[in-house]
Amino acid sequence: MSKKNKTFIINICKITLGALIFALAVNVFALPNNLGEGGVTGLTMILYYTNGISPALTNVLFNAVLMAIGYKFLDKKTIWYTGYAIIMLSVFLKLTDHIHFVSDEVMIVAVAAGVLMGIGMGMIMRGNGTTAGSAILAKLMNKYLGWNTSYALLFFDLIVVIPSVFVIGFPSLMFTLVSLTVSTKVLDFILEGFNPKKTVTIISEKHEEIAHEISTKLERGITVLNGTGYYKKNEKKLLYIVISRQQLLPIQKIINEIDPLAFVIINDAQSVIGEGFTRDFFEEEENQNPNEM
Repeated sequence: MSKKNKTFIINICKITLGALIFALAVNVFALPNNLGEGGVTGLTMILYYTNGISPALTNVLFNAVLMAIGYKFLDKKTIWYTGYAIIMLSVFLKLTDHIHFVSDEVMIVAVAAGVLMGIGMGMIMRGNGTTAGSAILAKLMNKYLGWNTSYALLFFDLIVVIPSVFVIGFPSLMFTLVSLTVSTKVLDFILEGFNPKKTVTIISEKHEEIAHEISTKLERGITVLNGTGYYKKNEKKLLYIVISRQQLLPIQKIINEIDPLAFVIINDAQSVIGEGFTRDFFEEEENQNPNEM
């Protein structure tokens, strides 16, 4: 089997499993306990509460419009996978609509719904698709503006969730926000948390001493970059290092001890692959044509 076909089958399996998990989160935990949700899913739930319309039906109808938007801006492979995700989500929403878990401990239900929604969305996005709705908008923000996907999704979801207070009430809105926060954190972990690294850029006159200490004490590789200050036109050396989160405080201590005036930039690394770091199990084949299925 070719790598292309193998990747395709793996993505289909991820999306199918993700759609099932997401549907269970909606039918088992969210709907029976009067919780809301963001994006198109939130709209389908509001229509279910107010008019009794099945989310399996409205999920397809609402997403058709956003699919048209996404078709213009996203690559065709993502659109194809997203279309499959929408269909499977509606199928599973219909097949599991009789399974309910009602509890007086709404906080537990909200957390459970958030965890499953986060896992479901994460699996679908790992399969190169989206759950459509606000997920398409989040993908666009990530592609063109560099927004973190999970937090862009939270932003668009809140636009739907907050007005839903008039349907589900204020207490349910608060629990819905808990569920959204949990799902965002879970999604963030699935998309980025398998490689929780930081990148550190250091500009210092004592770069040699700092590099030596970091290399000796933390055993991390260091890249030395050449730079030029714009105002004085003086040559500078920049140290670029990728570290784990646990090494952040030790490296700050080293820098402060050697040069308290050093200019330090710390960023989150979305994914780090290579020597000294674990390869992401879900990483797609880089050499695959993005317009091919």
